[in-house]
Amino acid sequence: MSGTRARPEPAHEYHTLRIEERADRVVVTLHRPREHNAIDARMIGELHAVCDLLERDPRLLLLTGHGGVFAAGADIAELRDRGRDQALQGINSRLFERVRRLPMPTVAAVDGWALGGGAELAYACDLRIAGPDAVFGNPEPGLGILAAAGACRLLPALVGESVAKQILLAGHRLDARAALAAGLVIDVVPADELLDRAHALLDRMARSSALALRLTKLVVDAPGAHPIADDLAQAVLFESQDKKDRMTRFLDARSRT
Repeated sequence: MSGTRARPEPAHEYHTLRIEERADRVVVTLHRPREHNAIDARMIGELHAVCDLLERDPRLLLLTGHGGVFAAGADIAELRDRGRDQALQGINSRLFERVRRLPMPTVAAVDGWALGGGAELAYACDLRIAGPDAVFGNPEPGLGILAAAGACRLLPALVGESVAKQILLAGHRLDARAALAAGLVIDVVPADELLDRAHALLDRMARSSALALRLTKLVVDAPGAHPIADDLAQAVLFESQDKKDRMTRFLDARSRT
């Protein structure tokens, strides 16, 4: 399932990202080594191009950072020069919300710093797996701003209101073990195993029905979810040939035991 897919090189030219396309997933590495992978306008544009790709050809996404750092935050030099009009454009928040709404599951493999905008990008993913040196935090108020690219909305749902306020108001940072205890990450693994374990997580999901994953994500993320949404999604899946084939294989295997 995870072999490299034969396809043309992506049309978009990437300068701040390293992109690997596989048959069932796209691997994106944030790559601004001298800036500790800080998220600048060019990276925002290139991540939008990745979203274009995954919306046209839905696949799993693995997002990680180069050099033992996920992303040290947004680019402070750019933020300092932004004013009211740029804030109202939601430059970062529009991208992170787009990542959150990608059709297939997304995984962030985080080691080292995931601070500010870097943390918010990780929060936008469906799942997070951490290396031992991972640190999540939102120090924005110390810079005179707030975590406006998703943390104020997403973090309370991810870790609870009390822990979210400790992070957003008191500047508390979660190391890897604290993030695991808070439910922010699915596991903490050795740094040299982080990508392999992240791919194993994706492999597990890739063995599931792609349509079932897409519809499950839609139902879970739907605002004001209603039981009818579950019923409608299930109705679509009940009519799929993939469901019939999978259940037949399951019953045949059970009959042989």
